[in-house]
Amino acid sequence: MRVSHAFINVLDQDEALDFYVGKLGMVVHTDADLGVMRFLTVNFPDQPDVEVGLMLPGPPVHDDATAAQLRELVAKGAVGGMIFQTDDCRGDYERLKAAGVEFTQEPEERFYGTDCAFRDPFGNPIRLTQPPAGPIVVPSVEELQAQR
Repeated sequence: MRVSHAFINVLDQDEALDFYVGKLGMVVHTDADLGVMRFLTVNFPDQPDVEVGLMLPGPPVHDDATAAQLRELVAKGAVGGMIFQTDDCRGDYERLKAAGVEFTQEPEERFYGTDCAFRDPFGNPIRLTQPPAGPIVVPSVEELQAQR
């Protein structure tokens, strides 16, 4: 078994396409009107076997009350999130920033590589991480607390 799809909630699928395709460089994999919903997935061109579903909270998956709650949680950045791996965190940070992506954290060196953070237009948190050149050495709890 392997992961083929992951889903995030968005509040507007056309705006999501503008962001994920227009700014992040993903491509549309599936855009299908199923009558009861629009099934919309994107993926990175070099990773066609992993699709990210850009889903609207609502029927047929959620009732109206649940959909309203999900919309509130999405806007707070409290539902889901993703980590994108890159070979050039600082370069991608500059490129995406120039494209209008608003970052919540600039690139920083961490034990697991170079890392920065942004949110999509709806509040979903996304991290952009470049793995270190060598093996990852996880610091102790004490070392991590000392870094704060």
